[in-house]
Amino acid sequence: MMEEKVSVLVVDDEDRIRRLLRMYLSRENYEVDEAADGAEALEMANMNDYNCILLDQMMPEKDGLEVLSTLREEGDMTPVIMLTAKGEESDRVTGFESGADDYIVKPFSPREVVLRIKAILRRSSTLSSGQNSTSKDLVVFPNLTIDHDAHRVTAEGQEVNLTPKEYELLYFLAKSPDKVFDREQLLKEVWHYEFFGDLRTVDTHVKRLREKLSRVSESSAKMIVTVWGVGYKFEAVE
Repeated sequence: MMEEKVSVLVVDDEDRIRRLLRMYLSRENYEVDEAADGAEALEMANMNDYNCILLDQMMPEKDGLEVLSTLREEGDMTPVIMLTAKGEESDRVTGFESGADDYIVKPFSPREVVLRIKAILRRSSTLSSGQNSTSKDLVVFPNLTIDHDAHRVTAEGQEVNLTPKEYELLYFLAKSPDKVFDREQLLKEVWHYEFFGDLRTVDTHVKRLREKLSRVSESSAKMIVTVWGVGYKFEAVE
């Protein structure tokens, strides 16, 4: 039985960057499609089922953040890695809040891009294998339920809309209640960063996660506890 190829959509208005990424990704035996602008990217993403999308943030007319927001609003949860010349923390935060799974600042190493894609694919594969289980994968607390099969979070009966990374962070913490994780551990386990990654990424996601939970359930938001000088834990409330 032949193994299905990994398919990647590369979106960038610079032809040189698209050619460079295609060359490196093809060496990994990935199938590569290209889009030169946001409108073309949306059209191709709607027609094809990609394993990963490399998305340039700064493009004329429809930029990468607009494309990403549209994809997420349409329910497309394909992992997206943002490519951008913007390196400020506020720009990275905006990308993550829009639903990005990862963020790479130009100029970048093509080898690093390949490593990031492989990390995301490993995570996606783990999630898929979990969803194929015959038993329903639920994490249940008095005011909070995480349906891992459906990637759905409800707090006091109301659904909470989370980005993919916010969901993964919540699920990871909730699976091990009362266990403290430092920021380096969370970057490794949730973002799969072995040797790169900004620790503030974790703080930003925790802040956003609490804000979204608190809109429907203050008690659920308080379950994500800061352990000063160490990191974070999920504290089960009886």
